[in-house]
Amino acid sequence: MQDDSFAETFAALGNKRRLQIVQWLSDPVAHFPPQRDGDLLTDGVCAGAIVRKLGVSQPSVAAHMKILTRTGIVSAKRIKQWTFHQLDTDALEKAQALIGELANAGKR
Repeated sequence: MQDDSFAETFAALGNKRRLQIVQWLSDPVAHFPPQRDGDLLTDGVCAGAIVRKLGVSQPSVAAHMKILTRTGIVSAKRIKQWTFHQLDTDALEKAQALIGELANAGKR
């Protein structure tokens, strides 16, 4: 992970609402009810469900999701007229690996 993407990832997670969304998306079955369209695990969580759970406006959630999607933390998928969001653990694992490298470098 390059320094810029590392910084963007942590900046995205530095917002409490975005961090809450990521935590919910890490276990969508535990945090969201079943959906009429789209499976929680294979398709992701409908943006409308995130709006309701977070208790903020749709444009606010859209702005948060745009940041999370741009950093690669979350992927977006359209089904019918809805957008579904799913956690992309690769980005988080890369950030975790870099933190591990930094921690180990400090021990040398």
